[in-house]
Amino acid sequence: MRYIGNTPAQQKEMLHAIGVGTVEDLLTRIPPKARLARPLNLPPAMAEMDLVCHMRGLAALNAGADDYVCFLGGGAYDHYVPSPINSLISRGEFFTAYTPYQPEASQGTLATIYEYLSMIAELTGMDVANASIYDGASALAEAALMAHAVTERNELVVSRGANPLSRQVVETYCEGSRLRLREVPFGDGSTDLEALRKVVTSKTAGVLIQSPNFFGSLEDVTRVAEIAHAVGALLVVSVDPTSLGLLAAPGGLGADIVVAEGQGLGVPLSYGGPYLGVFATKQELIRRVPGRLVGATVDLDGRRGFVLTLQTREQHIRRDKATSNICTNVALCALMATVYLALMGKQGLRKAGELSLAKAHYAAAALAGVPGVRLRFSAPFFKEFVLQLPTSPDRVARRLLKDRILAGVPLKPFDRSLKDCLLVAVTEKRTRAEIDAYADALQRAVG
Repeated sequence: MRYIGNTPAQQKEMLHAIGVGTVEDLLTRIPPKARLARPLNLPPAMAEMDLVCHMRGLAALNAGADDYVCFLGGGAYDHYVPSPINSLISRGEFFTAYTPYQPEASQGTLATIYEYLSMIAELTGMDVANASIYDGASALAEAALMAHAVTERNELVVSRGANPLSRQVVETYCEGSRLRLREVPFGDGSTDLEALRKVVTSKTAGVLIQSPNFFGSLEDVTRVAEIAHAVGALLVVSVDPTSLGLLAAPGGLGADIVVAEGQGLGVPLSYGGPYLGVFATKQELIRRVPGRLVGATVDLDGRRGFVLTLQTREQHIRRDKATSNICTNVALCALMATVYLALMGKQGLRKAGELSLAKAHYAAAALAGVPGVRLRFSAPFFKEFVLQLPTSPDRVARRLLKDRILAGVPLKPFDRSLKDCLLVAVTEKRTRAEIDAYADALQRAVG
């Protein structure tokens, strides 16, 4: 939103127009105890040059992934972001946090959304995609609600191999909809299929899994699809989109809905967001898709154009028929993903996946070679794996910070059975020297 400055005289004129004397008169309904009765604790006004120095000093107190060697994962990854992305999304036509969802949105904006939808559909192996949802967690929750709406059943089954933070979001959504959420344990890093078979029944609306899952392990999507479909449930698969240049698209493995956190597609790590929720599904479910879809058409003169084809906001259709109202905020992230995929192409995305896979497996061997350290699971993995340590993972992570290494994510807060474990992610950015330095530092930390 633009900042519009106004003078005291203009403020007085506006207040007079609405029938009040001061700005304070507008705040009388706020209880005095809820109001700050002193000035904000801010330094005095500065000249621009002084203010820039002051803000740079504050910014220097932060430490980002570029200041360390980053092996953090668990849903957000230090992938390479090609430099043209920032240049292209900074154009005035695009650079806004607000999504133009109105039918009269410009053809350029609609064209970029159309390209995004097309690429996501091709990448996931599904018929249609939407644009867009806040993040991967809310995309998974929206998929859960959609499975409930399509099947009219009230139970959902989710694998404990799915990101625990995403499962919390799903749980919150289900609470509001009074859906019963049943969890299935993981075995050797991936979903226990026998346990899944016992839990899935004719009451199940959808089975929710993640592959590669939170531990980096690959799930047997085809067998999970068979179990879900045998009782008429939908299969929702959350994926790492950076893996799809290398791994089979879930649409070809039996998935009915595919969701993802799209941060790895050209969106940088930014202190926790904003991120990008990816959502794709089959043609027959298109009218249940939350958000909006852009389609291509021709005008009266036969010229190609783009239009908002479907949007399920409650402003546009009957409230009881509406799905999610989420359409705002992440259009710029979707544009980043569009530019990223266009720049990388099929071969580039595959190469990035191959590098991540090869480097992750090199790192797993090097780190598990440290005395006392071992891989917790033996399931196949893509770019992320779990180390079991002979000492506290928190202590190890703090120790390696001194070597400017972000060692990984301690898993104790997510699952107490993994209290001695560390989740390690390796992207295409990591070098052999960095991985070897990590192994040396780890040996000193646990030795």
